[in-house]
Amino acid sequence: MDSDVIIGITSSEKLEQKMRLKGKVIKTSKAGAIIDIGVEKPALLHVSQIITQNDSPIMRVEDILSENQEIDVFIRNIRNDRIEVTMKKPYSLEWWEINKDMVVKGKVVELENFGAFVDIGAERPGLVHISELTQGYVKSASEVVSIGDEVEVKIIDFNRRKKQIKLSMKALQPGLDEIEGVKVTPARPKRKRKESDRKPKSSAVVEQTAEEAGPTAMEMAIKEAMEKANLNKKNDRALGKKGRSDSFEQEEIINRTLDQRG
Repeated sequence: MDSDVIIGITSSEKLEQKMRLKGKVIKTSKAGAIIDIGVEKPALLHVSQIITQNDSPIMRVEDILSENQEIDVFIRNIRNDRIEVTMKKPYSLEWWEINKDMVVKGKVVELENFGAFVDIGAERPGLVHISELTQGYVKSASEVVSIGDEVEVKIIDFNRRKKQIKLSMKALQPGLDEIEGVKVTPARPKRKRKESDRKPKSSAVVEQTAEEAGPTAMEMAIKEAMEKANLNKKNDRALGKKGRSDSFEQEEIINRTLDQRG
């Protein structure tokens, strides 16, 4: 409801919450005051809803208000035959009006490392966490918004007892797959092995492949070891013959020597 003063209201049936009216003090008491707002029944102004200059404490109602004094009041509540008014300007968004998923407009009033505070007309500003500012990674809230910016936000959660409101700007932004002209390509699937790749190769194919590939290091080592073994055998045989020849010659020499001495 607009905060401008509404005139010409003569029936309580036309009253609405937050409506601003001109009123006249009829009577004061310790509990507050009775106010004439131009309809068929007077309104009640509780002492807690009276405002003073510099928000100074109220000692006596009659020190603030007097009979026939004209004041501006707001419709606070309407209950059957009772009308309650307040001198305090109501919030644009009261706690009982806040709903999850509600989309509202507000103004950025403070920036922090973890996000931005937005005044949406409630008792306290709501917080847009840095992760809810926009799509993608954000290092600092100042990269997206500045103090004084008018923004549109979505209420994603709230707590009346703690007086906390969580907001999101990202929730109102389209995802990449929702932007016109953007084509999302799915990840490439792993290539499936062909059936022919899974079948074992025949022994002929394996032998042919091995021959084309050449001898392996193991095969070369075995071949070298076998060659050394054959060479050693030949050497042993050669040494054996020579050894027997030397022994025979030595035996002949000994025999001749013995014969000469005999």
